Amino acid sequence: MSKGTSSFGKRHTKTHGLCRRCGRRSLHNQKKECSSCGYPAAKIRKYNWSEKAKRRKVTGTGRMRHLSTVARKFRNGFHTGTARDNRARQSTAA
Repeated sequence: MSKGTSSFGKRHTKTHGLCRRCGRRSLHNQKKECSSCGYPAAKIRKYNWSEKAKRRKVTGTGRMRHLSTVARKFRNGFHTGTARDNRARQSTAA
């Protein structure tokens, strides 16, 4: 049996499905392990030998719907929702 044309006809099954953590089609169906993010491992898969791949995944490439507000809260001193005391109000009014 040859490794060429006749072998290509047998390829009609998918080895990878959608990963529920990263959303890519990298979850190996038999291993149940994502080749992109390493799911179900607790830590995200990343290697120093691929600088470009790290750059594509870092914080800031997505929506950052929580982290974008943290910068503003940091500047204001992380208020806890309590009202300011009277001394602070009087000093700003004077």
